[in-house]
Amino acid sequence: MKKCGRQPGGEKTGELGVCPVTKYLASHGINSGVNGGRACWVIGGTFCGGTVQGTYSQKMGGCMKCEFYSQVRLEEGPDYKGSREIINLLDDKNRSA
Repeated sequence: MKKCGRQPGGEKTGELGVCPVTKYLASHGINSGVNGGRACWVIGGTFCGGTVQGTYSQKMGGCMKCEFYSQVRLEEGPDYKGSREIINLLDDKNRSA
């Protein structure tokens, strides 16, 4: 979607590294996504707006304005998992692991 080049094998991985979203297995399936792909707003270290983003709390304001965030909400409709629900799901997975 963002064409950032940080996917595994992408043209920017040598310079910027692989995006943590692509390797975030705990959120696989959330909002119909692969790994962290449709829950990126709760994952630190993503690359948006030309810079690496920080923690969830540091980046959420910008994410709420993102066209991809809006697209996921629209596409998922009533099945959309919001930030709090995603964080709770991830906490539950961590506790049971």
